[in-house]
Amino acid sequence: MLKNPASKYRPFHPVSLPDRRWPDRVLTAAPTWCSVDLRDGNQALAVPMNVSQKLELFDALVKCGFKEIEVGFPSASNTEFAFNRRLIEEGRIPDDVTIQCLVQAREDLIEKTVQSLVGAKKVIIHLYNSTSPAQRRVVFGKSKEEIKAIAVQGARWIQERLPRLAGTDVRLQYSPESFSMTEVEYAKEIAEAVMDVWRPTPERKMILNLPDTVEVAMPNVYADQIEWICRNIRDRGSLIVSLHTHNDRGTGIAATELGLLAGADRVEGTLFGNGERTGNLDLVAVALNLYMHGIGSGLDFSDLGKVVDVYERCTGMTVPPRQPYAGELVFTAFSGSHQDAIKKGLTEWEKGGRPNWDVPYLTIDPADIGRRYQEVIRVNSQSGKGGVAYLLEAEFGIELPKDMQREFGPIANDLVDALGREVKADELKAMFWREYVDRVSPWELVHFHADGVDGRFQARASLRRLGVEAKVDGEGNGPIAAFVAALVAAGAPGFEVANYREHALSAGSGASAISYIQIKTADGRVRWGAGVDTNIELASMKAVLSALNRLG
Repeated sequence: MLKNPASKYRPFHPVSLPDRRWPDRVLTAAPTWCSVDLRDGNQALAVPMNVSQKLELFDALVKCGFKEIEVGFPSASNTEFAFNRRLIEEGRIPDDVTIQCLVQAREDLIEKTVQSLVGAKKVIIHLYNSTSPAQRRVVFGKSKEEIKAIAVQGARWIQERLPRLAGTDVRLQYSPESFSMTEVEYAKEIAEAVMDVWRPTPERKMILNLPDTVEVAMPNVYADQIEWICRNIRDRGSLIVSLHTHNDRGTGIAATELGLLAGADRVEGTLFGNGERTGNLDLVAVALNLYMHGIGSGLDFSDLGKVVDVYERCTGMTVPPRQPYAGELVFTAFSGSHQDAIKKGLTEWEKGGRPNWDVPYLTIDPADIGRRYQEVIRVNSQSGKGGVAYLLEAEFGIELPKDMQREFGPIANDLVDALGREVKADELKAMFWREYVDRVSPWELVHFHADGVDGRFQARASLRRLGVEAKVDGEGNGPIAAFVAALVAAGAPGFEVANYREHALSAGSGASAISYIQIKTADGRVRWGAGVDTNIELASMKAVLSALNRLG
């Protein structure tokens, strides 16, 4: 690293747009979406997809609702060409889906691209050439006029071949590649030169794609560039202005959203941002960012996990666990305070407490994209009582009283900390069972019976204490009080029941019940116990003994 990076690098000069309007705008509708997974995403893979993999991913994109899909670069290889032909000849393209093909401004490549599209119903031919100063100087060694001539000639070659696609609904698209690094005045000039050839109209618009091919500035600069073009280009009403952002600075999503505010109509990108270098725009993220503000995207990610599976299988890439919306952990909380807030928010939502989603830490309802609530809260050593309680309730119907949550939470965290890893719900249940339900020493219930007359109950029980069985009896104003009296008479320390709660664990004739009881001794010690049985009365007596046994 240089101590003075200015000795090697220079800042990017922004566009002069003092009266910019985009900062005051608000998005109210989704753009037109175009997936470029099968072309831009595919060319970024170490091992490009074969035809069968591209077919599977194409079908998945169609199922998600994409109406424009860039299917490839048919002039680049036989595989790419063959893929186009299979799509068309086997009737795999729905009538409402338009396929798009990219091609450079070279006659032989344009010829092969047109051949690949014969017989298709709806297509976009996407012409491009690089326009930035670095590309003009380093790659082509040509002047601005010579670069413009390349674009114009490419546009003419396409125009000349359109009669060969008779019966096909053809739209035309032009990209000044590296637009964001190109002088906006020159980008406008070259785009208008292409427009002079294709002659778009408001009824038959041309797509002008303005790529942020390499991010070289903050996203607000890209937005200024887009607004400048939208305000200054000729015949704006005859154009569909499209965005194609990459992620070199990690702000591809922001650049796209600000570009839409700046006046763009259309967005190109890929599922989960797969693309050259640091990647393309993540279409899923932008669509769901709109969704969380109540704006329908027109795309269906209701089973996002399945989309991830297809994507990973076809591309060999993996979706990172923290990928927005799609990652395994993005709706997961390990922090105790987060878990507590989420648990309370979900409870409020499930009870119908609010008309709109407003759950702490969850921007959208995970269920909307096929995620289960059980995945939201997971327990490790950073978790607290809220997460522990949520998992036990969500997975097993164990509804711990709040005071009991405060007691068991730290116990569970200590056990998890000793393991040094995340624990699953069934492991957490086993911890609870060992700590409470399976506590049968020194006191264990063998038999219990109670009778009541006029509000007074007589309890008779058989107890095993340290392996020795004895019969006890006692009296009280209820079965539990009578059982406590019997225990104290048998030598247990004096105590009273401070809290009691019970509920069913399952439904049906074999349903179990769980009872939670908190006891308090004469010297102020407090303990919770839990008991499980098909008989709620027996579950309560077991809970009393559990609490007594936990006194130590």
